[in-house]
Amino acid sequence: MKYKYTCLNPIAACGLNNLDEKYERTDKLEEANAAFVRSAKMDELEVGSNLIAVARAGAGVNNIPHADYAKKGIVVFNTPGANANGVKELVIAGMLLASRDIVGGIDWVKQNAADPAVSKTAEKAKKAFAGTEIEGKKLGVIGLGAIGQKVANAAVALGMEVYGYDPYLSIDAAWNLSRSVKHCKDVETIYQTCDFITIHVPALDSTKGMINAEAIAMMKTGVIIINAARDALVEEKDMLAALESGKVRKYVTDFPNATTAGSKGCIVIPHLGASTAEAEDNCAVMAVRQMRDFLENGNIVNSVNYPACSLGPAKKAGRIAICHKNEANMIGSFTSILGNAKVNIDAIANKSRGDIAYTLIDTDTAIPADVINALEASDAVIRVRLVK
Repeated sequence: MKYKYTCLNPIAACGLNNLDEKYERTDKLEEANAAFVRSAKMDELEVGSNLIAVARAGAGVNNIPHADYAKKGIVVFNTPGANANGVKELVIAGMLLASRDIVGGIDWVKQNAADPAVSKTAEKAKKAFAGTEIEGKKLGVIGLGAIGQKVANAAVALGMEVYGYDPYLSIDAAWNLSRSVKHCKDVETIYQTCDFITIHVPALDSTKGMINAEAIAMMKTGVIIINAARDALVEEKDMLAALESGKVRKYVTDFPNATTAGSKGCIVIPHLGASTAEAEDNCAVMAVRQMRDFLENGNIVNSVNYPACSLGPAKKAGRIAICHKNEANMIGSFTSILGNAKVNIDAIANKSRGDIAYTLIDTDTAIPADVINALEASDAVIRVRLVK
């Protein structure tokens, strides 16, 4: 079977090189079975009925209408953790830039480059750029996923006292965390305790604007806040007011906009968190591997709109992938249709996520076209795909 794919943004060659002769590239989204994307706004694009999967080479999917795509049977993947080290390093850099006026000092040297006595005058001028060290300070990490745990562990290694908050902390993340990280049961403890606060959560209805005037009021005077996750997490007008009053010492953000750019106390970075050669390569490789596993085997790993579901490599005579509504008796309906057609089922995997469900079925014999048609006839079925 041949698959057509398109790239809506440049995708690192080390990832695309993993696509073999079964894959053909097209520049037309309406022709594609699969799309690879980074920052292109897909909610502004018309997609064809051929499209069954989108892979975001990165973690955030705000540029993809994934909820709408779920209703069309389009599975959306992301690559959590692939860019984690790049973001971690930027957060550490942000803490250092906020603690010491390194940028101001560098600018001073540039401005005085023509002074033959610059080395002597620098000794007098440098006190204006003096700062504080991060060793021994308290860092609060909100969100202990792939990035947050790396930031926490790096900060421990730098001699910081680290507090972590994540109500959804996974077992894997917990194992990867340094034992020195103090686990907080509520985010208010972070606000009240820490000298530095860094945010690593997705932009959800429950998290948007979480750093607001009320939250800032609980914080220490002179707190430094780093946001390399999403700009929507911070109420930036409240942040500017806190910077003006001195409540917040510095705000480091990786999301430039008209509110923060050039504002007093803001260190605004031009979205460089995942902009390293290594991160782009890691994201591309991970996106392509997940896409191939889905197209060739029907397996879902790291989807943002469909549940994780796998039957391993497609080695049996037949395999069907069914996107459907999460309703009662769907499995019974599928098995009845296959049974009536004398198609023996070898294995079934079924998972749900909210209103959406996904089922994989392996069979001992090839699956006739009329079985596919019968499965598609249900109003609760969104899409049926003959994987093999």
